[in-house]
Amino acid sequence: MNILENESHIIHRAQSGNQTAFKILYDAYVVSLFRFLKQFSQDTDEVSEWVQRAFIKAFEHLPTFREEARFSSWLFTLGLNEMRMDRRRTTLIVQEHGTLEEVHAKGQDQEEFIWDETMKTLIGALDESKRMVFLLYEVEGYSHGEIAAMLQVQESTSRTILTRAKKQLKELWKQEVQRV
Repeated sequence: MNILENESHIIHRAQSGNQTAFKILYDAYVVSLFRFLKQFSQDTDEVSEWVQRAFIKAFEHLPTFREEARFSSWLFTLGLNEMRMDRRRTTLIVQEHGTLEEVHAKGQDQEEFIWDETMKTLIGALDESKRMVFLLYEVEGYSHGEIAAMLQVQESTSRTILTRAKKQLKELWKQEVQRV
């Protein structure tokens, strides 16, 4: 069964409390959500926590889900929000306790991508917003409209961020090639 063909039907079943239908949604999207969020932390436990909390929120708020966007877009937004909340908490802890070195050391290699180590390093050099837009558009295949809705920015902003991310990656790639 192709989830995309039956997604609306499955969502309606899940909204009426059918746990099997929600499990189908979970199985269809857990790997892609984990893979996406893994680009922001090397800590598998931390990423698993974000994914778990995103699905819990999806389950709790499924009755309010409107099919104006794809379920996966909504779910990725929930996952991004969980990651951002953790980052804000970390920032507050750093400000309160002055443990910047420990927190920074933990987050040094914030991505594990299927590409080679060079590409991992280059993507890791992008700031968080460029990395998000680049990965959502180029890797996950979302449209600029969907990305704009997820990140709560204008569609033109998503396009601009992607252009800047690609330009920065190209410059970083040239520097890397010159070094070799």
